[in-house]
Amino acid sequence: MSDTNFTDVFARGDENTAYAQYFVGQSYLNILTTEGLVVANVTFEPKCRNNWHIHQASTGGGQILLCTAGRGWYQEWEKPARELNPGDVVNIPAGVKHWHGAARDSWFSHLAIEVPGEGKSNEWLEPVSDEDYESLS
Repeated sequence: MSDTNFTDVFARGDENTAYAQYFVGQSYLNILTTEGLVVANVTFEPKCRNNWHIHQASTGGGQILLCTAGRGWYQEWEKPARELNPGDVVNIPAGVKHWHGAARDSWFSHLAIEVPGEGKSNEWLEPVSDEDYESLS
């Protein structure tokens, strides 16, 4: 699907090869800063989504998503998926199993902000099933 109508505030960045094994489809990563906070622009091609995952931390931690372009989805384990649009903010506490990614028919970008904490790590889990993903409108 062409991205000719997709405009993001931040540069797309390179193909996200470092984390490709944790995504279904193609994503792009542009690290904007590591000074004080880690902030990255993550762009998803249509149908791209990351696997279920958990941001672990002994104290603090988690992630904040600031949606900047396109249309996407966010879902916590055993909860309904939430549609994401530019201007939406998602606060993800440490320890919450979730996924996020693009809608079937749209590119999607968000800024991913790592919340400061101690003992932080990402636990990557299973992919979101095609059946569950395709059931989203």
